[in-house]
This record gives sequence, structure tokens and C-alpha cells, in this order.
Amino acid sequence: MTQKGTPEYIVIKAIEDGVNVIGLTRGADTRFHHSEKLDKGEVMIAQFTEHTSAIKIRGKAVVQTVHGEIESDTKK
Repeated sequence: MTQKGTPEYIVIKAIEDGVNVIGLTRGADTRFHHSEKLDKGEVMIAQFTEHTSAIKIRGKAVVQTVHGEIESDTKK
């Protein structure tokens, strides 16, 4: 969350086909609540909300946040 209390956004850009973006719930039990599959070059803008506490990314992608940029990698 940002200082003003508005949910934080992240940008995910797929570097390869088949990148999975999975939203995880908030609360006593963490569960998957949404998933998307991105192909190379596709961009998704995701948001942390009262229901989404974490976002899991599988595959090679660039993730941009207000805290910086990181590149995820494929499993070897």
C-alpha cells in the first residue's frame, strides 16, 4: 500500500511465452484466487487489494514496482 492508502500496482512484462501470474488471497488461509497466462511481449498491470496479498510469477518476466525492477527466471 502507498502512503495515501491506495493499492499499489505492479507491471509484469512476459519475456517468454507461457508466463503464469497467480494472485494469492489475504487472510488466515492463503489460496490461489486468480491466474493469467502471458505470452512473450504481453504486459499485465496487477494490483494489491484487500483480497490480494501476494502475486506469484512463474516464467521469465520483468516486474516493475515503485520499489524497483526485477526479472524472474525460468525453472532450470
